Amino acid sequence: MNSQFKKSMNIFDVLFLAIGAMLGWGWVVLSGVWISEAGFLGSIIAFLLGGILVVFIGLTYAELASAIPETGGGFIFVKKAFSPGIAFISGWSVLFGYVSVITFEAVALPTVIDYVIPFEHKGLLWNIAGWDVYITWILIGSIGSILLTSLNYFGVKPAAIMQTVFTIFIVGVGLLLVCGAGINGDFTHLNPLFSHGATGTMSVLIMIPFLFVGFDVIPQIAEEVNAPSKKIGGILIISIIASVIFYLLIVFGVSTGLTSKELQTSELATADAMANLFGNDAFGLLLVLGGVAGIITSWNAFIIGGSRILYAMAKNNMIPKWFSYIHPKYKTPTHGILFLGILAFVAPLLGRPALVWIVDAGGVGVVLGYLLVAISFLKLRKVAPDLERPYRVKSGKAVGIIAIILSIGFIIIYMPGMPSSLVWPNEWFIVFIWYGIAIVLYVIKSTAKGDVKYGKNENIQSSDKSIN
Repeated sequence: MNSQFKKSMNIFDVLFLAIGAMLGWGWVVLSGVWISEAGFLGSIIAFLLGGILVVFIGLTYAELASAIPETGGGFIFVKKAFSPGIAFISGWSVLFGYVSVITFEAVALPTVIDYVIPFEHKGLLWNIAGWDVYITWILIGSIGSILLTSLNYFGVKPAAIMQTVFTIFIVGVGLLLVCGAGINGDFTHLNPLFSHGATGTMSVLIMIPFLFVGFDVIPQIAEEVNAPSKKIGGILIISIIASVIFYLLIVFGVSTGLTSKELQTSELATADAMANLFGNDAFGLLLVLGGVAGIITSWNAFIIGGSRILYAMAKNNMIPKWFSYIHPKYKTPTHGILFLGILAFVAPLLGRPALVWIVDAGGVGVVLGYLLVAISFLKLRKVAPDLERPYRVKSGKAVGIIAIILSIGFIIIYMPGMPSSLVWPNEWFIVFIWYGIAIVLYVIKSTAKGDVKYGKNENIQSSDKSIN
């Protein structure tokens, strides 16, 4: 396979890319919700169960990433197993999730900066769903988008170095919180161990797959990793396990640092717990800076992953060819990066409520992408048994079936009447618009190219010995 990309990332770059993607802003802002809803032990159980779920899905990605180390990740896996039409749905769905995170981070950044450096915003433009949108507030997010877009434009290695530094800072801040809990924490605060019974634990469990969105960035950049394919699969699983451990430690630290009453009234429970444990508000501010680093690492990772999905889909004639452009000097898919940068630049114009709608709707795309990869994992085990799998999952059939069942279960909870159902009409409208665009694009490209590009000849046949 002749790649247009440079193999400029080492195995540690890949590890920190995935961990940084999974440790965004949620661990700072949501910890109080977890413990209030489920209690200390209820939250721990939810993260252990959710972690197992994500590991099963991750195992399907790990085997396929080592066997088919091509830019595009899950989109390529599905294309090898099924028709290009199903692959298109897969790629477009995951892109939906990535775009939702990228645009939300552009709004999260000014929101967090307000906490760190409070000031009165100027230049009121409009109000969206009760939220005042100011020019100064918009500028913070838009400037952030320019900086991150520029960083990725000039090569993946600079972006990877920044990702590593910021991820180490996040982990360091988290470990400091745990040290404070071990030394100064009040262990009586761990009671009650459970809140609201099984319902409370379930309310935390349904958040978990989306806290771990990001491990699937690894297969997107497989062509750019200078390491054996087997290690790519292994590092993907390690990144998930490391992130699960991090979240478990955060639950412990916050539980020992705040009383039940403080949990109910705190806006940023993790930061307030840090300040309590060390008896100084400066430590709370340090933790918030760790959250800012989480916003940047998550944002950066999804620019990297999203631009590679756009490249792979364009290369396969499913979206405009413009997205397949690779910069001759920097070896990055610069058109895809610029496109995502523009979306992030304009996102703050919509205000905070609209972006929450987009994130919730985008979650459907991510889980649908997981489902299609899990099904492709089983299909390729059957029709391409001789495909070299450097990272081969034991009990593959059972792993694949469990991953499929879990993915379907999480799709169901988005449906009307379920605990995490999408809001009608706002969030469902966004879903219909996104997939409506997909239908238009696919019909146009199919009509233009005819059936030759999208014929059955691209499917895997049982007699194949390898996948090109």
